[in-house]
Amino acid sequence: MTVVHPIARAWITTGGTGAQNYDEFADDAEITAIIEANPHSALGIEMPHRAPGSLGRSFLDALPDAVARLTEAKADGSYTPAEQVVVLYRITAPGEEPAYGLFAMVETDQISTRADEPGLVIRNEDVFIAKVRERVALAESLGHLLSPVLLLQTGRGAELHEVLADATEAAGAPAATDLDQAGRTHAIWLVGPGPQQDELTRLAGGGELVVADGNHRSLAAQTGGLSRFLAVVTTPRSVAIQPYNRLVSELTTSGDELVERLRAAGAEVTPIAGPVEVPATGGTVHLRLAGQGYAVRLPRVAGDRLENLDHALVERLLLRDALGLDPGDKRITYVGGDYPASWLTGEVDSGRAELAVLIAPVTVDDFVAVNLAREKMPRKSTWFTPKARGGLVVAELPR
Repeated sequence: MTVVHPIARAWITTGGTGAQNYDEFADDAEITAIIEANPHSALGIEMPHRAPGSLGRSFLDALPDAVARLTEAKADGSYTPAEQVVVLYRITAPGEEPAYGLFAMVETDQISTRADEPGLVIRNEDVFIAKVRERVALAESLGHLLSPVLLLQTGRGAELHEVLADATEAAGAPAATDLDQAGRTHAIWLVGPGPQQDELTRLAGGGELVVADGNHRSLAAQTGGLSRFLAVVTTPRSVAIQPYNRLVSELTTSGDELVERLRAAGAEVTPIAGPVEVPATGGTVHLRLAGQGYAVRLPRVAGDRLENLDHALVERLLLRDALGLDPGDKRITYVGGDYPASWLTGEVDSGRAELAVLIAPVTVDDFVAVNLAREKMPRKSTWFTPKARGGLVVAELPR
């Protein structure tokens, strides 16, 4: 038996609906601009309160608009229905090795968040409960899932990778393609019931599945009582971990006082001459304050590998202790690796923010070690690329 299953009733894009996932943006205005440029984008359904005609309304108040947009998309031919399918997925870009995955449904009761909790799906990161509530409300209103959870197959990943590569090569013309903001082409092929589908679901569910992207969506499936959730099962060879940085719009003290507080806490703080970049390796974080950059080696704390990850130290020693900010404070923006260091420092230099915190990417070894121990990564600490595209395959939920 496998924990990965076909999608009982899927809606497959005919083109033009693909979108970045709702949580990939550092600026809400970007979401509005994308929806305005492409009203058929699934982002208008995932984030209805950011659509041009709904600005100023709350997420919950805008949910009827989301329902209307999905209903219209299904009626106007933007999606076509399919029964009992899994969907091959390939992402390509010039100069990059192809990435592969499989759209399918995964059993929600397999999610495990601690060592004494059984299950093959490991959720590894703390979440913001307000975002989870929004995802629950969206699924309940739509009766569909548009944005997949990205799962990393750790047990049979190498074998799955080869099978997916061969399957897509032999599949002929894709059912649909989509070009993302980074110039990557996303292609999908449907696989109906039969031996090939059985092999794909067996391999996809053949070992522990780590949530690489979609911690909020997976918890929303649990909270909302869904028996299965939409996922893309991918392979270690298909992904990389990029930086996940922080931007603070307003400090609770002066920049000079922040530096002194860090030094008083045992940090080594050294001015940086020239541009502030993401550190090449862990152990030191880089800060950009108005007019000056700093390299900061935060003191190690008593505890294991997890508690001494750079992201954990930043959350505890810099944000909480030095600035008195809870990780969910609205003044903190979590900025993924799609945004370069120059964008973050530019926000500070322009006065739109007061602090940029640039953190080296989490290593694969650290990520795997924390997950195998069933411990939780710090919030927003792993930015996996390439991202699975939302709005390509939609799963209709049973009523």
